[in-house]
Amino acid sequence: MSRVVRETDFPTLTLLQRGKVRDMYDLKDAYLMVATDRMSAFDVIMPDPIPDKGTVLTQISLYWFDIMASLIDNHVITADVSRYPESCRPYAADLAGRSILVKKARPLPIECVVRGYITGSGWKSYRKDGSVCGIRLPDGLVESDRLPEPIFTPSTKEELGKHDINIDFDEMVNRIGAPLARKLKDLSLAIYTKGAQIAEEKGILIADTKFEFGLVDDEVILIDEVLTPDSSRFWPKASYVPGGAQQSFDKQYLRDYLLSLDWDQTPPGPTLPQTVIDNTRAKYVEALTLLSGDSHGL
Repeated sequence: MSRVVRETDFPTLTLLQRGKVRDMYDLKDAYLMVATDRMSAFDVIMPDPIPDKGTVLTQISLYWFDIMASLIDNHVITADVSRYPESCRPYAADLAGRSILVKKARPLPIECVVRGYITGSGWKSYRKDGSVCGIRLPDGLVESDRLPEPIFTPSTKEELGKHDINIDFDEMVNRIGAPLARKLKDLSLAIYTKGAQIAEEKGILIADTKFEFGLVDDEVILIDEVLTPDSSRFWPKASYVPGGAQQSFDKQYLRDYLLSLDWDQTPPGPTLPQTVIDNTRAKYVEALTLLSGDSHGL
C-alpha cells in the first residue's frame, strides 16, 4: 500500500525549512532531511503528490552516496531510524525509508550541472549559437546526441520559486574563487562519469544531472541528493535513438504532460489526472529497481 507524505508534521521537532521536495529539521547536532512526495515541475510545486516518491529519492541517493564514497565524503550520518535521536522516535513510521540524518554542512551557492547528452536547455542553447554555457560544441549535433565527453555547465542556486540561471565557468570563479570552482568541476565530472557508466550497465542512460556540495570544517562534501530522477534525466537505454526527445524514467514524463496544457508555468500548478500520477510513480519505482536491484517493497 502506497504511503503519501505531502508535508511533514513533527510538532516537537524544529522545522528549519521546506524546500520543493525536502523538509529539513534542526536536531542541534545534525539535520534531519525528509523527502516528501511533493512534485515540482518548472519550479512550481504541483497540488498532487506522487505516492512513495520521497522513499524512491532517498533510497536512490543512499545507493549512490555509498558508491561515490571513494571519490568524495558526503553528509550522511545514518538512514537507520532506530539510530536517530530519541526526539525522532514518535515519528519513526513516517521517517522510515524517506529520511536521512545528515551532517550540518554549509551549502555552496552553485548548482553543479553535468551534461553527457545534448537535451533540454542545453539543446536550446546549442541550436541558438552552437554552445552551452560558453562551451563550444561540435557542429551537426542532433537532439539527444551523446556528447564527445561530458561537459560541466554550472548554474546559480536561486530561492524557492525562482529559476536557476545558467552561468559559465568564469562567472562561477568570480562567485566562489578559482580553487574551489576547479575542485567542484573535477568532482562533478568524476561523479557523473562513474555514475553514468554504472547506470548504463543497468539499462539507464543518465543524460544530465546536477550536484550540490557543502562545506564541513572547510572540507568539500556531497550533499542533498545524488543522481536521482529529480536531479537527473534518466533515459531507457533500450529505446534510445538520437534525433528527438527520449522516453524517460524521470519527471520529464510529467513535464511533457504539463507542456500539453494551457498553463503558463506559474503557481498554482494544475491538478494532475490519476493516470499521470500513477505513471509517474511507476517510472520512479522502475528507476530504483533497475539501479539498486531492489524495489524496497514499493
